[in-house]
Amino acid sequence: KDWGGRVLTRRPSTDVVNAQHFSKYATDATQQHEGTLPVASYRLATNQAFDGEINRGAYSFCMCPGGQIVPSSTEDGELCINGMSFSNRDSLWANSALVVTVNPDDPILHEYRQTHGTLAGLHFQKHMERKACEFGCGDMTVPVQRLTDFVRGELSSTVPASSYRLGTKSAPLHDIYPKPLYNSFVHAIINHFDKQMPGFLCDEALVHGVETRTSSPLRVLRDANTLKAIGVDNLFPTGEGAGFAGGIVSAAVDGLIVAEAIKTNFFENPGAALFTTKKNSVGFEY
Repeated sequence: KDWGGRVLTRRPSTDVVNAQHFSKYATDATQQHEGTLPVASYRLATNQAFDGEINRGAYSFCMCPGGQIVPSSTEDGELCINGMSFSNRDSLWANSALVVTVNPDDPILHEYRQTHGTLAGLHFQKHMERKACEFGCGDMTVPVQRLTDFVRGELSSTVPASSYRLGTKSAPLHDIYPKPLYNSFVHAIINHFDKQMPGFLCDEALVHGVETRTSSPLRVLRDANTLKAIGVDNLFPTGEGAGFAGGIVSAAVDGLIVAEAIKTNFFENPGAALFTTKKNSVGFEY
């Protein structure tokens, strides 16, 4: 299925994003919910991110005002990161992913399809995560690059502070993705994002690599009516990992739909409780 390759950007500060959005009213947007305005967020998108041959989609994703960048790796020798905000949104930084779309027939996956077939996208993700680990020199250190240097294709001689707590290292992130994806990132940043949000391209913005998991590149097929996995009884693929969502809200909605299907499948009375607790036990009886 379609998915995306992405890097994660840390904006210079929450105050800068507030100023870009609220102008003279920026002081009314404060952390810890004390202001009359919420901490600002942003959403950027274009379907005209030119990669040298074709236009790709590019967009910001999972923007976290007052956010943190955190590790989300699942294998040794691979590095993947993600973004989040605590409820107070009181970090000094704002962060979001930048995504460029990849489709199942994408030319950049050609060598992966030859070796891995249907699993090409998954192995492409793993390859990018291994490269990120090498760029960071291991120990969960994240490779970073100033956004201005990323666009110019130059190694950053110095890098600003980051919300990522396990360490950062200046690295040539412009070399981590295949050239078409990098070209699309640059074209989108210069020609679209910096115009949609003036000041987006600035020296203090910091690119972190990599955040490869916008959603799964695979989809576990399920019956359109019962929502059971094709060929496997009583297995209900759900949410992002199974390829049916692309974010927290869409995953939650898919979960609600599948929960209804499970209830219909296992209970004669559709209104019956799905879970019941056992007396004197911990956990649930399914």
